[in-house]
Amino acid sequence: MARKLVVKRSKKSGAGPGTLVHIGRPSHRNPEILLIRYDRDALQERRIDDPAHCAEHLGAEEVRWLHVDGVHRPEMVETLGSMLGLHPLVMEDILNTDQRPKVEDYEGYLYIVLRLPHYDAEHEQISSEQISLVLGERFVLSLQEHPGDVFDSVRERLRSGRKLRLMQADALAYALIDAVVDRYFIVLEQLGDRIEVLEDELIERPTSVTLNRIHHFKREMLMLRKSVWPLREVLGRLSRDDSPLITTDTRLFLRDVFDHSVHIMDTIDTVRELLANMLDIYLSSLSNRMNEVMKMLTLIATVFMPLTFIAGIYGMNFVHMPELHWPWAYPTVLGLMLFVALGLVVFFRRRRWM
Repeated sequence: MARKLVVKRSKKSGAGPGTLVHIGRPSHRNPEILLIRYDRDALQERRIDDPAHCAEHLGAEEVRWLHVDGVHRPEMVETLGSMLGLHPLVMEDILNTDQRPKVEDYEGYLYIVLRLPHYDAEHEQISSEQISLVLGERFVLSLQEHPGDVFDSVRERLRSGRKLRLMQADALAYALIDAVVDRYFIVLEQLGDRIEVLEDELIERPTSVTLNRIHHFKREMLMLRKSVWPLREVLGRLSRDDSPLITTDTRLFLRDVFDHSVHIMDTIDTVRELLANMLDIYLSSLSNRMNEVMKMLTLIATVFMPLTFIAGIYGMNFVHMPELHWPWAYPTVLGLMLFVALGLVVFFRRRRWM
């Protein structure tokens, strides 16, 4: 399955800053909006069909989490952005789904972009989708390109009335970020299993298919690294900046997520180095196999050289060759040739050339 490395932006060429045009994979699904309102005593969930109806729920005192699956409708993003007072550049970035991970500080809210990785086991490919988070004083807006289950664990924690319900919106944003970062570990585990199988194949019987898969996985790890490198910068900034929207307790948790991103980065570099070594092993194995073949062919040629010499002498058909008239000449020459051949084989074995 072919994968585009560069997202087309031609339909936005010439448009001014803040122009709301969706850049990404098209979808025919209607966006799904889920609103969760909670405090330490209660939690309410509501599916919202029309984004214009969100306004009546956003002014409450509880913490509000508004999650959107599908950002391919610019009018929907514009409606939500106008309700929350988002800058046009933020709405533009939400619709441009090829953003790198970043964090931007606006008046009254933080805008955070993450990349959620996915692993296609059938085609052994890594893809990613954009997750946009808007953190306000008492609300979190999360927008995901396609429906998925990455935040199901966070919803379960809220429903079960755990500690997360006792904390503010910044703790909810941390939980969402942590869920995205944990997905990188899952993808790395799946990739690691495939690479271990490839390593065994490389040692036992490498083929040209093995070489192609090594190059394929090197490319996939490069794509993954391009998502993790800026993610580490985002988490480092969130754990260090003195934004009033993030409490001291939440910064401690963000530092832990930052450590996870460093671990992920180290693992990716280790796997990339392993793949580079596997490529060297493949080339060395191929060279060794070629050397073994050439060695065997050389030994065979060496064994047959004296036999060819003897056969050539007695194939000259000179009249005055006394051996031609001997009764035992033919078996004697054959025996001599067999003796020479066996002698060379014994000699090669003693020298451990065979």
